[in-house]
Amino acid sequence: MKWFSKDIYRKILLVAYLALFIWSAVNPKDYNVWLLEIIGVVFIVAVYLFFDQRIRFSGLTNTWFFIGACLITIGAHYSFPNVPLFDYLKDISGADRNDYDKLGHLVQGVLPVLISWEVLVKEKVATKRSWINFLSVNIALSVSALYELFEWLFVVIFGNNSYTSDVLGTQGYIWDSQSDMLCALIGALLTVIIGRKFLQRLIFRYQTSDQATR
Repeated sequence: MKWFSKDIYRKILLVAYLALFIWSAVNPKDYNVWLLEIIGVVFIVAVYLFFDQRIRFSGLTNTWFFIGACLITIGAHYSFPNVPLFDYLKDISGADRNDYDKLGHLVQGVLPVLISWEVLVKEKVATKRSWINFLSVNIALSVSALYELFEWLFVVIFGNNSYTSDVLGTQGYIWDSQSDMLCALIGALLTVIIGRKFLQRLIFRYQTSDQATR
Protein backbone atom coordinates (compact mmCIF):
# COMPACT_ATOMS: atom_id res chain seq x y z
CA MET A 1 0.00 0.00 0.00
CA LYS A 2 2.87 2.35 0.77
CA TRP A 3 4.45 1.76 -2.65
CA PHE A 4 1.07 2.23 -4.32
CA SER A 5 0.62 5.59 -2.58
CA LYS A 6 4.06 6.76 -3.73
CA ASP A 7 3.28 5.67 -7.28
CA ILE A 8 -0.01 7.60 -7.26
CA TYR A 9 1.83 10.70 -5.98
CA ARG A 10 4.33 10.47 -8.84
CA LYS A 11 1.47 10.25 -11.34
CA ILE A 12 -0.23 13.30 -9.78
CA LEU A 13 2.99 15.30 -10.12
CA LEU A 14 3.37 14.16 -13.73
CA VAL A 15 -0.19 15.15 -14.68
CA ALA A 16 0.17 18.52 -12.91
CA TYR A 17 3.43 19.21 -14.73
CA LEU A 18 2.01 18.24 -18.13
CA ALA A 19 -0.85 20.71 -17.59
CA LEU A 20 1.67 23.45 -16.78
CA PHE A 21 3.78 22.48 -19.80
CA ILE A 22 0.80 22.84 -22.14
CA TRP A 23 -0.01 26.26 -20.63
CA SER A 24 3.63 27.33 -21.01
CA ALA A 25 3.77 26.28 -24.67
CA VAL A 26 0.72 28.37 -25.63
CA ASN A 27 1.68 31.89 -26.75
CA PRO A 28 4.94 32.31 -24.80
CA LYS A 29 6.76 35.63 -24.95
CA ASP A 30 9.20 34.23 -27.51
CA TYR A 31 9.19 30.68 -28.87
CA ASN A 32 12.96 30.70 -29.38
CA VAL A 33 13.47 31.63 -25.72
CA TRP A 34 10.88 29.04 -24.70
CA LEU A 35 12.63 26.24 -26.58
CA LEU A 36 16.03 27.09 -25.13
CA GLU A 37 14.64 27.24 -21.58
CA ILE A 38 12.77 23.93 -21.93
CA ILE A 39 16.12 22.27 -22.59
CA GLY A 40 16.63 22.69 -18.83
CA VAL A 41 13.53 20.56 -18.19
CA VAL A 42 14.80 17.94 -20.64
CA PHE A 43 18.03 17.78 -18.65
CA ILE A 44 16.14 17.40 -15.35
CA VAL A 45 14.00 14.60 -16.83
CA ALA A 46 17.11 12.84 -18.18
CA VAL A 47 18.78 12.95 -14.74
CA TYR A 48 15.58 11.73 -13.11
CA LEU A 49 15.13 8.77 -15.45
CA PHE A 50 18.80 7.79 -15.27
CA PHE A 51 18.87 7.54 -11.48
CA ASP A 52 15.26 6.68 -10.66
CA GLN A 53 15.36 3.37 -12.50
CA ARG A 54 18.15 2.30 -10.15
CA ILE A 55 17.30 3.84 -6.79
CA ARG A 56 13.66 5.03 -7.02
CA PHE A 57 13.60 8.53 -5.58
CA SER A 58 11.74 9.40 -2.38
CA GLY A 59 8.60 11.54 -2.34
CA LEU A 60 10.61 14.54 -1.12
CA THR A 61 13.06 14.39 -4.01
CA ASN A 62 10.22 13.80 -6.48
CA THR A 63 8.58 16.97 -5.16
CA TRP A 64 11.72 19.04 -5.71
CA PHE A 65 12.19 17.62 -9.22
CA PHE A 66 8.63 18.84 -9.86
CA ILE A 67 9.34 22.27 -8.36
CA GLY A 68 12.52 22.68 -10.40
CA ALA A 69 10.79 21.70 -13.65
CA CYS A 70 7.86 24.03 -12.90
CA LEU A 71 10.11 27.04 -12.23
CA ILE A 72 11.90 26.55 -15.55
CA THR A 73 8.62 26.04 -17.42
CA ILE A 74 7.06 29.21 -15.98
CA GLY A 75 10.25 31.14 -16.78
CA ALA A 76 10.19 29.76 -20.32
CA HIS A 77 6.69 31.12 -20.89
CA TYR A 78 7.33 34.67 -19.70
CA SER A 79 11.15 34.69 -20.02
CA PHE A 80 12.95 34.78 -16.69
CA PRO A 81 13.36 38.60 -16.43
CA ASN A 82 9.64 39.14 -17.09
CA VAL A 83 7.75 36.83 -14.72
CA PRO A 84 4.83 39.07 -13.59
CA LEU A 85 4.84 38.25 -9.86
CA PHE A 86 8.51 39.14 -9.56
CA ASP A 87 7.99 42.28 -11.63
CA TYR A 88 5.42 43.26 -9.01
CA LEU A 89 7.85 42.43 -6.18
CA LYS A 90 10.52 44.49 -7.95
CA ASP A 91 8.17 47.47 -8.15
CA ILE A 92 7.06 47.41 -4.52
CA SER A 93 10.58 46.79 -3.19
CA GLY A 94 12.31 49.30 -5.45
CA ALA A 95 14.77 46.66 -6.68
CA ASP A 96 16.71 47.16 -9.89
CA ARG A 97 15.94 43.78 -11.43
CA ASN A 98 13.44 40.95 -11.60
CA ASP A 99 14.90 38.25 -9.34
CA TYR A 100 12.88 35.25 -10.50
CA ASP A 101 16.07 33.62 -11.79
CA LYS A 102 17.56 33.75 -8.27
CA LEU A 103 14.70 31.57 -7.02
CA GLY A 104 15.62 29.09 -9.73
CA HIS A 105 19.25 29.12 -8.61
CA LEU A 106 18.23 28.46 -5.01
CA VAL A 107 16.51 25.31 -6.25
CA GLN A 108 19.65 24.60 -8.27
CA GLY A 109 21.31 24.15 -4.89
CA VAL A 110 18.48 22.20 -3.23
CA LEU A 111 17.84 19.57 -5.88
CA PRO A 112 21.43 18.38 -6.47
CA VAL A 113 21.89 17.89 -2.72
CA LEU A 114 18.74 15.76 -2.48
CA ILE A 115 19.73 13.73 -5.55
CA SER A 116 23.25 13.29 -4.19
CA TRP A 117 21.97 12.16 -0.78
CA GLU A 118 19.83 9.46 -2.33
CA VAL A 119 22.50 8.26 -4.77
CA LEU A 120 25.34 8.31 -2.23
CA VAL A 121 23.32 6.50 0.44
CA LYS A 122 21.39 4.02 -1.70
CA GLU A 123 24.40 3.15 -3.86
CA LYS A 124 26.53 2.95 -0.68
CA VAL A 125 29.11 5.40 -2.03
CA ALA A 126 29.46 7.05 1.40
CA THR A 127 28.15 6.14 4.85
CA LYS A 128 29.17 8.98 7.16
CA ARG A 129 26.78 11.93 7.26
CA SER A 130 29.62 14.48 7.25
CA TRP A 131 31.09 13.05 4.03
CA ILE A 132 27.67 12.72 2.42
CA ASN A 133 26.92 16.39 3.13
CA PHE A 134 30.39 17.54 2.03
CA LEU A 135 30.15 15.68 -1.27
CA SER A 136 26.54 16.78 -1.86
CA VAL A 137 27.25 20.49 -1.37
CA ASN A 138 30.28 20.26 -3.66
CA ILE A 139 28.21 18.49 -6.31
CA ALA A 140 25.61 21.27 -6.09
CA LEU A 141 28.31 23.92 -6.52
CA SER A 142 29.79 21.99 -9.46
CA VAL A 143 26.39 21.89 -11.16
CA SER A 144 26.01 25.63 -10.59
CA ALA A 145 29.51 26.37 -11.92
CA LEU A 146 28.92 24.26 -15.05
CA TYR A 147 25.69 26.13 -15.70
CA GLU A 148 27.49 29.49 -15.39
CA LEU A 149 30.12 28.29 -17.87
CA PHE A 150 27.28 27.44 -20.24
CA GLU A 151 25.84 30.95 -19.77
CA TRP A 152 29.25 32.48 -20.51
CA LEU A 153 29.59 30.39 -23.70
CA PHE A 154 26.07 31.36 -24.76
CA VAL A 155 26.92 35.08 -24.45
CA VAL A 156 30.22 34.58 -26.31
CA ILE A 157 28.34 32.98 -29.22
CA PHE A 158 25.24 35.19 -29.36
CA GLY A 159 26.51 38.43 -27.77
CA ASN A 160 25.31 40.40 -24.77
CA ASN A 161 21.90 41.65 -25.88
CA SER A 162 18.21 41.60 -24.97
CA TYR A 163 17.80 38.11 -26.46
CA THR A 164 20.52 36.53 -24.34
CA SER A 165 19.27 38.49 -21.33
CA ASP A 166 15.80 36.96 -21.82
CA VAL A 167 17.28 33.47 -22.04
CA LEU A 168 19.76 33.80 -19.18
CA GLY A 169 18.05 36.41 -16.99
CA THR A 170 21.27 38.43 -16.58
CA GLN A 171 19.56 41.83 -17.04
CA GLY A 172 22.92 43.58 -17.35
CA TYR A 173 23.99 42.68 -13.80
CA ILE A 174 27.81 42.31 -13.81
CA TRP A 175 27.82 39.99 -10.78
CA ASP A 176 25.08 37.74 -12.11
CA SER A 177 27.22 34.58 -12.27
CA GLN A 178 28.63 35.06 -8.79
CA SER A 179 25.24 35.82 -7.25
CA ASP A 180 23.73 32.80 -9.04
CA MET A 181 26.35 30.52 -7.50
CA LEU A 182 25.81 32.15 -4.10
CA CYS A 183 22.08 31.39 -4.36
CA ALA A 184 22.87 27.76 -5.23
CA LEU A 185 25.22 27.55 -2.24
CA ILE A 186 22.54 29.01 0.06
CA GLY A 187 20.01 26.49 -1.28
CA ALA A 188 22.46 23.63 -0.74
CA LEU A 189 23.34 24.69 2.81
CA LEU A 190 19.68 25.24 3.75
CA THR A 191 18.94 21.72 2.51
CA VAL A 192 21.74 20.28 4.64
CA ILE A 193 20.45 22.14 7.71
CA ILE A 194 16.70 21.75 7.29
CA GLY A 195 16.80 18.26 5.82
CA ARG A 196 19.17 16.66 8.32
CA LYS A 197 16.43 14.44 9.81
CA PHE A 198 15.49 13.21 6.34
CA LEU A 199 19.13 12.30 5.71
CA GLN A 200 19.39 10.56 9.10
CA ARG A 201 16.35 8.44 8.31
CA LEU A 202 17.70 7.65 4.85
CA ILE A 203 21.07 6.53 6.23
CA PHE A 204 19.45 4.49 9.01
CA ARG A 205 17.01 2.77 6.65
CA TYR A 206 19.63 1.68 4.13
CA GLN A 207 22.32 0.79 6.64
CA THR A 208 19.77 -1.31 8.54
CA SER A 209 18.55 -3.04 5.38
CA ASP A 210 22.14 -3.71 4.34
CA GLN A 211 22.96 -5.29 7.69
CA ALA A 212 19.80 -7.42 7.55
CA THR A 213 20.86 -8.96 4.24
CA ARG A 214 24.26 -10.02 5.52
